[in-house]
Amino acid sequence: MRILLISGISGSGKSVALNVIEDAGFYCVDNLPPSLLVDLVNTLEWEGVRSAAMAIDSRSAHLLKIVPEAIERLRQLGHEVKVLFLTASSETLIARFSETRRSHPLSHHLQQQQLSSAPLSLIECIQKERELLEPLQFLGHVIDTSFLSANSLRHWIKDEIGVEQAPLILMFESFAFKVGVPLDVDFVFDVRILPNPHYDLALRPLTGKDQPVIDFLDQQEMAQDLFNDIRNLIEKWLPEFRRDNRSYLTIGIGCTGGQHRSVYMVEKLAQHFQQNERVLIRHRQSHCK
Repeated sequence: MRILLISGISGSGKSVALNVIEDAGFYCVDNLPPSLLVDLVNTLEWEGVRSAAMAIDSRSAHLLKIVPEAIERLRQLGHEVKVLFLTASSETLIARFSETRRSHPLSHHLQQQQLSSAPLSLIECIQKERELLEPLQFLGHVIDTSFLSANSLRHWIKDEIGVEQAPLILMFESFAFKVGVPLDVDFVFDVRILPNPHYDLALRPLTGKDQPVIDFLDQQEMAQDLFNDIRNLIEKWLPEFRRDNRSYLTIGIGCTGGQHRSVYMVEKLAQHFQQNERVLIRHRQSHCK
């Protein structure tokens, strides 16, 4: 079984790292008490889990001394264990906590454990946490995130665990403006400017997936120009969205009723892009599903 242990200073990016690892298919557990490490791995192995990641932080300080022994035990049992320790300069950590306006998790924890009579200042918490986590820092690979953006850290973590970039999925979604614009779209294109098949009594009961409607709109020069413009815009900016670690890029195409023009354009765009991309289609109005 492949096991990743994640630890580090609060504010150094552990949550970002754990999210990346979880997206890569690992079973993830945050803030795991070290005393449960071996038992949890045994349970996960029995359940057929092949990759797992556990985050250990300073709130388990009194149990950190058993982590080296637990790691050695897991390796003796044949598991592949890797430790990642994230850190950052105190100046960087102070800036990050100030930006998020969050208190340091160690401050109130020490009070609750009656290890401090009053909340510690931020810099005192950072210094105390460094002391508590020092034994873990030398168990694996240390990553200094002081000058890394969250996006850069995601790339670093993927490199560390050998995760390939997951293909971005293009979602093309038709909808009716009279119902409302979907909240999950990244781009919205309004195709109500195209001739409306609704006014042809023979086409009215059909949808943009039916050949007569396709033939009608294929004959409209405006429809072809609009298709080309939308296609070109997506093709131009798609590499940037991919570099931004997007999992999905959702393009909403709307017309009045979500039945003819938007469905036609979604199907046409999807047919073009599915030659080289992963594509999903969603028609919001029930008559087009």
